[in-house]
Amino acid sequence: MKKEAVLLFFLATLLYTAATSAQLYKSIGTDGRITYSDVPPASAAHIEKKGSGQANSNELPPGLAAALKQNPVILYTTGKCKPCDEGRDLLEQRGIPFVEKTVNTNEDLVVLRQAGGDQQLPLLSIGSHKNHGFEADAWHAALSAAGYPATSQLPASYQQPGVVPAAGESLKATQDAVSPTATTARQPPAPATNSPSGFRF
Repeated sequence: MKKEAVLLFFLATLLYTAATSAQLYKSIGTDGRITYSDVPPASAAHIEKKGSGQANSNELPPGLAAALKQNPVILYTTGKCKPCDEGRDLLEQRGIPFVEKTVNTNEDLVVLRQAGGDQQLPLLSIGSHKNHGFEADAWHAALSAAGYPATSQLPASYQQPGVVPAAGESLKATQDAVSPTATTARQPPAPATNSPSGFRF
């Protein structure tokens, strides 16, 4: 009887260990159906590991995540603006998570001014710090002072959020947009409509 009890305890322990260490995959198919399996499906549109004990590939490194939380980066741009393009390229090459807001209407211009901008674009907002116009050395210095790493540490799976009109996004939405779960592909700025005049580049 005692041997049977020991054997049952041993088997129960094995089953518990196997259950807790099993890796499950949550997959969302192209039809939107969610399934769970211990084998990753080849045709799934999105795969999320559960119970693997490893960090999600979409998570940012601690230093980058801390900088983003303390000093979110917002880039204000407009169409046909070469310095805006150069500023965007700098942020992408350095691996900075950021939201790009376009200034194409009078409503956008109001938001730009509320954010501390003027008629000069691009405007780079890093937390409470503002950089008016594009100057590579000044931007790099400001990003470093805000705690951002000098070289890209973004996971390969990270995608920058899409471009949005300045008047259409709140700060909370901005912070959510640059979080590691953002997967919307970046689109080029929309063509200017009812564009305010007098911008300096």
